[in-house]
Amino acid sequence: MDDLAIIIVSHNSKEFLPACLNTVREAIEGLTATVFVVDNGGSDGAAEFVRQDHAWCEAIESRVNGGYSFGNNLGLKAAGFPESPRFRYVMLLNPDTETPPDAFRKMIAYMDSRPGIGVLGPRLALANGSLDLACRRGEPTPATSFYHIFGLAKLFPHSPRFARYNMTFLPEHETADVDSVVGACMLLRGEALVKVGLMDERFFMYAEDIDLNLRIKQHGYRVVYWPEVTVKHLKGTSTRKQPERMIRSFYETMAVFHRKHYASRYPAPFNGLVYAAIGLVCRYKLLRNRLTPPDKRVVGSAKA
Repeated sequence: MDDLAIIIVSHNSKEFLPACLNTVREAIEGLTATVFVVDNGGSDGAAEFVRQDHAWCEAIESRVNGGYSFGNNLGLKAAGFPESPRFRYVMLLNPDTETPPDAFRKMIAYMDSRPGIGVLGPRLALANGSLDLACRRGEPTPATSFYHIFGLAKLFPHSPRFARYNMTFLPEHETADVDSVVGACMLLRGEALVKVGLMDERFFMYAEDIDLNLRIKQHGYRVVYWPEVTVKHLKGTSTRKQPERMIRSFYETMAVFHRKHYASRYPAPFNGLVYAAIGLVCRYKLLRNRLTPPDKRVVGSAKA
């Protein structure tokens, strides 16, 4: 069985693929690895670019953009998951990332020595060097999401209760067990994927990685944030192209996530309040986006 499958989903992100793939090629030296680049319904010719300029990768082309889960599942299926896996590990990687040369080897060695870890996420640094807050997250329960959306997490960033959404109470350079790391760069144990299956395609964009992490945790594996490796993440490069669509998707996903994981635990009136609050915040974010200069718009779990 080979060491590593790397799945990179691109939707009109061809401009970032050269830097991403050049760093990936150096990082897979010494490993038996295959890189699957999924052109997920894009119109920028990413698949043809990969075939011509990076023929060492396998290009997968979808005529439709079925969402982030859909695109990753195309790559996972090509790698044999979940029925006939051909790799010990899977790395999900965004095209707007740049990986240090020793990242994959170090991460695999760490997981090899700790078989209880099902998911390992590195420290992600934004273009300015600061921490991408989404790279270590708590389970977005109704309470945790409320504290985040209504500003209590920012008021009390060192509180394990109020700041659990992005776990800002944890030291940035300290290894920690978390509820979820981020799909922009996370290493998955192949045997864990066989047990939990593919990503849930009800999540078009956002929260599909949290859902997968929680399912892996429910099967008894650990999810670990490991800052011994830092990966550069040019966050928001694709979402800024369609900010309103991405904002709507972000908050629609919150409703889907609540319906899947929490609605059965609460009475209907409480669930109705949750969905109403999500809709209200979404409308506010859409209005704020329209009043914000295009170069300052950010969509994502940290600042949406």
